[in-house]
Amino acid sequence: MPRTLTVAALQLPLPGPVEPNIAAVSTLVEEAAAQGAQVILPPELFEGPYFCQVEEEELFAGARPTAEHPSVVAMRALAARLGVAIPTSFFEKDGPHYYNTLAMIGPDGAIMGTYRKSHIPDGPGYEEKYYFRPGNTGFKVWDLFGTRIGVGVCWDQWYPECARAMALMGAELLFYPTAIGSEPYDPDLDTSQMWRRAMQGHAVSNCMPVIAANRIGTEGESDFYGHSFISDEWGNLSKAFGAVETGVLVETIDLDRAAKHRAGMGFFRDRRPQLYGRLVEDV
Repeated sequence: MPRTLTVAALQLPLPGPVEPNIAAVSTLVEEAAAQGAQVILPPELFEGPYFCQVEEEELFAGARPTAEHPSVVAMRALAARLGVAIPTSFFEKDGPHYYNTLAMIGPDGAIMGTYRKSHIPDGPGYEEKYYFRPGNTGFKVWDLFGTRIGVGVCWDQWYPECARAMALMGAELLFYPTAIGSEPYDPDLDTSQMWRRAMQGHAVSNCMPVIAANRIGTEGESDFYGHSFISDEWGNLSKAFGAVETGVLVETIDLDRAAKHRAGMGFFRDRRPQLYGRLVEDV
C-alpha cells in the first residue's frame, strides 16, 4: 500500500471578533476531519480581522503567549478530540517581543513546536513590521502521520529559499497559511494568480505538494481574495477555490508517487551548493 496523507485547506471570511472567528474555523475543521483530513490548515491570524492594515498601539493587546492564546487553546482541544494536526497561526507575545507565530498542534493536542514568520512585509495595507519582529526560530519541519511537513507563513510563500530549505530538511509537503488580498495603492492590481503561481513553482522545483489557505471577504479597505488550493508535486491544482467560496478543500496525497518523481527529477542530486554563496550575501 502506498503511503498517503489526507490534507485540507480552509477558506472563509474572518471579520471578527475573536470568538465568532474561532467558532467558524472550528466548524470547518470538524467538516474537514469528517472527510478524513489528517492535517488541516486554517488561514493566517484567523483569530480576528487582519489588523495589520493600520498602525495602532491598542492592537498589541491582542497578542498572547503561545499556551494562552485563544486560537491555540481552541485548536489544541479540537485536534485532541478529532485526532488531527492543525498548523495554527496567531499573534504571539513573548515578554516585550511580538511575533507572527505558528504553533504546530499534533493529533494528541500537544504543541509540537512553534515557527515564527521569517519574512515580514511592510507596505500599504500590510503594515506587519509595526507589529512583528522577524522570526528567530529558523525554518521548521514536523513529523506527522508517517511523513514530514514544512510550514511557512504568508509572505514566506514568495521566497523560493524558504521552500527549498524546508525541502532540504526533509519536508515532503509544504503548507502556507495566508492573509492576502487587494493592494490599496493600486486598485487595478490583482495578485491572486501570481500568488498561486509562486507556490506552484515551489511545488515544481521541489517536486512536492503545496497546500495554501487564505481568507475571503472585505475588511476595512482590503478585499481578501481567497484562491486557496492544493497542488500535486507537479504544481497542478488538484483542488481549488475562487474568491468567494467558504468551505474546505480535501485531498489525499500519494506520498510514494511524489517521492518517486522527486528522485527521478534529480533536482536534489544536481544541486551545486558550492556555487550558491551569493544567495546568503546581502544585496
